Amino acid sequence: MQKALFKALAKLNKWVLPSLTKRNKDLAKASKLELALIGWRYYVTTRALD
Repeated sequence: MQKALFKALAKLNKWVLPSLTKRNKDLAKASKLELALIGWRYYVTTRALD
C-alpha cells in the first residue's frame, strides 16, 4: 500500500516538478528552495524503490 503511494508520487513529481539536472544546475549554487525540491524528489524516489 505505502509503496504504491510513493510510486504514484514519484510519477507525479516527474510530471509536475522541474528537473534541475536537465538544466545543468550547479548544486553548490542552488537556492534553499531548489535544495528542498531535490531532497523531496530523493525521498520519494528512494521510498518508491524499496
